[in-house]
Amino acid sequence: MTRLKVQSESKDKAVDMVKAAVVAEIRRMELGLEKTNRQISRFEKRYGISSDTFRRQFSAEDVKKGDDEYVRWAGELMIRDRIEADLKQLKGIRFVAA
Repeated sequence: MTRLKVQSESKDKAVDMVKAAVVAEIRRMELGLEKTNRQISRFEKRYGISSDTFRRQFSAEDVKKGDDEYVRWAGELMIRDRIEADLKQLKGIRFVAA
């Protein structure tokens, strides 16, 4: 858990503004995650394998469009991992007014 301490002359308003910004960022990231998951799903359907199998067993030579396709799929997986980690961090924030 992350505790975010907000110091301001108008404590409640400042905390509300920061909360609203965090909530907006969470929503933006969730939309990005949905888009990334759709793209990953397309790769999984195209190749008939899970992304876990792709990560463990595949190389660029194993995909139809070679390096480009491999890099795009691997890139989407990296993006998903990053978004999920960032979302976990943001959703764990607890606000404290000082």
